[in-house]
Amino acid sequence: MSYRSGHYSEYPQHHPHDHGRASARRPAANHTTAAPTPRGQDGYTLVHAGKQVRVGPVVFWIVIGTVSLLGMWSAATATYFAFRDDVLTRLIARQAEMQYAYEDRIAELRAKVDRTTSRQLLDQEQFDQKLEQIMRRETTLESRATALGAIPDVSVTGSIRPPRIGAATESPSSGTPKPSPISDTVIFVAPPDREARLESRAPIVAQPQQPSHFAKAGGVDNVLVRLQNSLDKVEGRQMAALNTVEDSMESRVRRMRGVISDLGLDMAQLEAAAPRVAMGGPFVPVKLPADAGPFERQLYRISITRAQVDRLNRTLTLVPYRKPVVGEVEFTSGFGVRVDPFLGRPAMHTGLDFRAATGDPVRATANGKVVSAGWSGGYGRMVEIDHGNGLSTRYGHLSEINVKVGDPVRIGQVIGEVGSTGRSTGPHLHYETRIDGEAVDPQKFLRAGVRLAAG
Repeated sequence: MSYRSGHYSEYPQHHPHDHGRASARRPAANHTTAAPTPRGQDGYTLVHAGKQVRVGPVVFWIVIGTVSLLGMWSAATATYFAFRDDVLTRLIARQAEMQYAYEDRIAELRAKVDRTTSRQLLDQEQFDQKLEQIMRRETTLESRATALGAIPDVSVTGSIRPPRIGAATESPSSGTPKPSPISDTVIFVAPPDREARLESRAPIVAQPQQPSHFAKAGGVDNVLVRLQNSLDKVEGRQMAALNTVEDSMESRVRRMRGVISDLGLDMAQLEAAAPRVAMGGPFVPVKLPADAGPFERQLYRISITRAQVDRLNRTLTLVPYRKPVVGEVEFTSGFGVRVDPFLGRPAMHTGLDFRAATGDPVRATANGKVVSAGWSGGYGRMVEIDHGNGLSTRYGHLSEINVKVGDPVRIGQVIGEVGSTGRSTGPHLHYETRIDGEAVDPQKFLRAGVRLAAG
C-alpha cells in the first residue's frame, strides 16, 4: 500500500536499466499495492491481486483507530494479566481490612451491649436488695407497731393519750379496777382493742443519692427514696411514742412511790399484803438478743417499768385514797377539833362528813374485808373495813347496810346507803380512815388520790 498525492505522476517511473527485467518481475504483481489516484482527488487505494480498492480518508482513519484500540486493549490485557496477582492481593487485603474493621465494630457494639446489660443487671440486683431491705424494715416497724399497740394508753401511731382530770377509772394491765377519787361514778373500762398496723404515710422530699442508670430508666430511685423517708418518719414517731411511754411510766412509778411515802406507809408491808392474782408457769429469764437495737432495749425497760406499775397498782388497791360517795366532794365538817353540834363544846371530829341525800350509795374506797357491820353507838349503822397493814375505814350514819362481817369487798363496791342514824343532825356520810387504830385525816388520802389521778 502506498500513498499517492495528486501532484505526483500517475505513471510509474522506469529506470533505463529495468527494461529488460519487466517480464521477470511480473509474478510479484499479485501483492496488494496502492494504486495511483487521479490528480486532484484525495484518498487511499488498496491494490490486491491486480484489483484496486479506493478507500476514503474517513474509513481509513476508522480502520487505523480500530487497529490502534485493539492494540491498546491487547497491551492493557497483557499488562493486567502480568500484574493480576498484585491487584488481587491488594483487593483481598482491602476486603480483609474492611472485614476486620466491621468485625471490630461488631465486637465493640457487643461489648457495649454486654456492659449495658451487666450494668442493668447490677442495678436490678441493687434495686432488689434495697427493696428487700425496705420490706424487712417495714416488717420490723409493723412488729414494733404491734408492740406499741399492746402497751396501754398508746395509740397505733404511738401517741400517748393525755390523762383526764376527773376520769372515771384507771384500768391497770392486771385487770384490777381502780375508781378515781373524784369521779361521779365508778366505771370499769377495759383497754380498747388496737389493730397493729402501720398508718398511712405522707412522703417527704429529701436529697436523693445519685441515681443509677437503671433507676433513671425505670424511675424507681425516687420511689425508693420516698419509701425510705416514709419509714424514717414512722420510725421517728414510734421512737418518740416509746420515749413518751417510758417517761410517763417512770413518772407514774415515782408518783406512786411518793404517795405511799407521803402517807407514811411501809412499801414492803403493802407489797407483801397485796393480793396475788392467779398466775404461774416455769421461770424463763428474759434475754435480749445480741443484735437488739435501741427500740428493743427501750421496750425491755418499759416492760420492766410496766411490771412495777402493775405491782404498785395492786398494792394501792389496799390504800383508801378514793372518795366514798358519788358526786361533787362537799364537806359539812372536816377532820379535827370542832364545836359539838349537840353539846356546843369543843370536840374532836375523827373523820369527814360528806354532804349526801338519804339513800345515796356508799362505796368502798379500797379492797378489804368487813370487820364490823351493824349498830355502833354514835355512828348509828356503821360498816368498818380492814384493808390490811393497819389500814381501815369506817362508814357511819348509814340507813342501810348491804354487807356482813367477813365479806370481802372490792374497790367501788356498794356497801350501804346514806342515812342519818346515830348521833346525826341530818343525812350525810361520816367517813374515817385509821392507821393502826388511830384516826387520821382522810383528806390526806384523798389528796394523794387526786395526785395519782393527775398522772
